[in-house]
Amino acid sequence: MGPIDVPAEAYYGAHTARSLNNFKISPLRTHSEQITALVQLKLACAKANVELGLLSKRKGGAIVRACREIIGGKLRDEFPIDVFQSGSGTSTNMNVNEVVAQRATEHLGGGRGDKLVHPNDDVNMGQSTNNVFPSSIRVAALPLLLELVAAAGSLRRTLADKGRKFDRVIKSGRTHLQDAVPIRMGQVFAAFSRSVEKDVARLVGKIPFMSELGVGGNAVGTGINTHPSFRRLIIKHLNKETGGGFVVTSNGVEATHGTNDMADLSGAVQTLAVDVARICNDLRLMASGPLTGFNEVVLPAVEPGSSIMPGKINPSICEAVNMACLRVFGNHQTITLAALSAQLELNPTMPVTAHALLESLKIMAAAVRTLDVKCVSGMKVNAEQCRKYAMESPSLATFLNPVLGYDAAARIVKKAL
Repeated sequence: MGPIDVPAEAYYGAHTARSLNNFKISPLRTHSEQITALVQLKLACAKANVELGLLSKRKGGAIVRACREIIGGKLRDEFPIDVFQSGSGTSTNMNVNEVVAQRATEHLGGGRGDKLVHPNDDVNMGQSTNNVFPSSIRVAALPLLLELVAAAGSLRRTLADKGRKFDRVIKSGRTHLQDAVPIRMGQVFAAFSRSVEKDVARLVGKIPFMSELGVGGNAVGTGINTHPSFRRLIIKHLNKETGGGFVVTSNGVEATHGTNDMADLSGAVQTLAVDVARICNDLRLMASGPLTGFNEVVLPAVEPGSSIMPGKINPSICEAVNMACLRVFGNHQTITLAALSAQLELNPTMPVTAHALLESLKIMAAAVRTLDVKCVSGMKVNAEQCRKYAMESPSLATFLNPVLGYDAAARIVKKAL
């Protein structure tokens, strides 16, 4: 394709330089977790190829050493490719290949521009972007999913604790935002806790599907040009490196073009976001006031609420978490549309799928932790106000239905109001 200038100090090569020239669309870059996952896969593939006798121990050792350095945090500025790139993720895959190859070349005594280790022939041996890139999404997503499960589990426990603590507090129920029959505050928080508990179960149920990897399947998932034992050995070395429980997919073609597992996981994250946003909205409403709102709960004050109104305190944590949930909703729409964009043997929207999914997992975990630690844990209930509203609710007349009948009870309510 002709010559192209590459910065003298860069570890990346011509393919990355062309990508930087071609794709100047956004400030978004591949998540660091996915870069780590790609490098972990390169390391596992190098070890597998050495074990199969396809790659020399000398080159393989240099590749492994370079990969460990990058996993440890070195050379992270060498991965500058825009998320909006070739739909398979070839630009990012080659970016990683070039950086690993150049650093491995240095370990063998070579200099910048030397190719003692080749990015395609050595680092990318037995791989295609079409399977290694989607595999890297799964490898990156799994630990983030486990972090989200842990954060949501902690929130569930905190909500359950509040339910037990507030169980004797009676408040007015409200349906359609109108006065309804009484309910215990403990029942409200127990319901919140149960919702999150079900969300956690849904998330955990996605782990087996996200653990299936198509790496080694090559261009269309059939395993062309690879040793019959290659996939098994990759998984063996990857699990040893990551401590994960990854398995070889039972269908390499589906794993190459399908992103339904990612859309499914994103859907579970979105469902958690729905419940969390609903909890935040209820807390904000119950905390409204202090004099002209409900004032049934008191949320921790984390910052001044106004630049002009002295003493005003806002439900800032709930609002921040709500916005994070809105972002997750938008990401899920992107992931869903990307999933249906697959054509024949490839889905050409892998980079944006990866970016949206990993972002959702990260911000949802952080949002849930923030809500748990900085809001729910320190909140209090205004028991006196709750009881006052409960005792003043005209819906108490519901208890008269079995004795007087609905019509007579309704007349009493009308007269009372």
